[in-house]
Parts: sequence; structure tokens; C-alpha cells
Amino acid sequence: MIGAKRWGEAALLYCAVCWGSTFFIVKHALRDLQPLPLIAYRFLFSALLILPFLRGRSLRAGLPQGALLSVFVVTLFLSQTVGLQWTTATNSGFITGLFVLFVPVFGLVLFSRKPRPSQWVAIILALAGLWLLTGGILGFNRGDGLTLIAAAAYALHLLLTDRYVKTGDPVVLAFHQLWITGLSALLAGAASRASFRISATPDWFVIGFLALFPTVLGFFAQMVGQRHVSPIRAALLLSLEPGFAAIFSWRLGGEAMTLNIEAGGGLILAAILLSELSRLGADAARHLNAAEQR
Repeated sequence: MIGAKRWGEAALLYCAVCWGSTFFIVKHALRDLQPLPLIAYRFLFSALLILPFLRGRSLRAGLPQGALLSVFVVTLFLSQTVGLQWTTATNSGFITGLFVLFVPVFGLVLFSRKPRPSQWVAIILALAGLWLLTGGILGFNRGDGLTLIAAAAYALHLLLTDRYVKTGDPVVLAFHQLWITGLSALLAGAASRASFRISATPDWFVIGFLALFPTVLGFFAQMVGQRHVSPIRAALLLSLEPGFAAIFSWRLGGEAMTLNIEAGGGLILAAILLSELSRLGADAARHLNAAEQR
């Protein structure tokens, strides 16, 4: 029987795959749609999809936590989506993947949570893998800078989610983040006089895909996954996202698959394995100490 931890890891792996598929999709969608309307449609539609699952649940209890989490969701998706107007999907994938580096730094600063030395090594391996997967950063521009802000917001969201999902209802937390993010984008778009018109039928399909798979199911999978997986481990699993972004760009976007991409994926898998072995070693040491004390 598969344990809760393995289901949590599978949920986070789904997030990495599904979110990785969105980079080239959003990049192409921005040819017809403006960033704020795209975010507004995507998240408001997502909130509507999750409404049937709220029956019998208390919305008031999770509102403060959901509102705080939505601040980082708004920052993440706004900066990442706007940044894609000036940077490539590949660069966006790599820079967003830098959240792996931000997680232990913010965890140390905000929560005094010290990573083990082997976890720092695993993070370095993951970053090296991300670099190889995406080919590095060529010509840092304002789109890259905005995406760097998205990476920091991603890390903060991951850490706070780890705190709130342990006691909160993941469905309620996801719902509050969705409608607040969508409403924020709607108001910002209206204030900036962005065009909300959608003239092409394929754009509606893109919005529907983004709303259902990476947003509703993705957010729910992340909330459930982080109930059972440590923040560092979750960050390393989610760091596979740029790798999947590269694969989707290769198969569906016409980009070339290179040796660097294959080597980068291997380094990230090695980082995840190192993190797992480190956790198992720490658990074994605790059990041994407890046995000696008895």
C-alpha cells in the first residue's frame, strides 16, 4: 500500500509536469492576450471550477491564510507572465527554478530552519542541473529581472504553504488564493485599461486548460503534497519543472533536445536522491539515539 508521503511526492511531481507545460503555452498565448486579462480569466475561472467542492466547508477559517498566500501568488504570476513578454520560455523556466535556492535562505531567515549540509549540496546540484537543462542565461533583460522576483515569491509561497496546510483545509486555501488572485488581476487590468476581449476560439481553450490542469488541480496537488513532504524535498521535486518545460518545448514547441538537457535532468535526479538519503540518514540517527537513551 502506498503511504501518504509517496502520494504527496506524486502530487508534487504532477505539479512539476503540469506547470512545466505552461511556459511555452503562455508565451504563445501572449501573442493574442494581454498579461493581466489572461491571469484574471485563468484564476477567476479556476475559482468557479472549485466552487462545487466547497459545500459544507467553512470559508471564514482559511481566509486570512489564503489572503496572505495570494499576495505571493499575485506577485509570482504577474511578474512571471509579464516577464515572458521580454524573455524566452527557456530563460523563464531557469530563473523561476531559482526558487530552489531561495527556499533554504528564506527558511533560515524567517523560521530559523537550518538545512543540513547535504541538503545544501543537493540544492547546488539542482541549480547546476537547471543551468544545464536551460542553457543558462543569455543577455539578462527586464523580463529576466521580473522572473527573478517570481522565483522569490515562489519560494515564500512554498514555505508559507508548508505551514498552513498542516492544519488548514487545502480546498479552502486554494479557493481563496484563486479568487483573490483573479480579482486582483481584474482590477489591475481595468485600472490600466487593458483589453479583455477574446476574439479567437483557441484562446478560450488555452484559458480553460490553464484554469483546470495547472491551476485548480495544480494548486490542490501542491496543498495536499506539502502536507506530507518537507519544504526542501518539495522544492527539489518542484525543481523538475524547468526540465519538463524543456521537454514540452522540444516535443511541442520545436526546440532542440541537447546533451545539456539530458545531463541537467540527471543532476536534478541526483539532487533528489541525495536529499532523500540525507533524510533517511537523519531519521536513522534519531532512532538510534532514542534507542540508546532507552
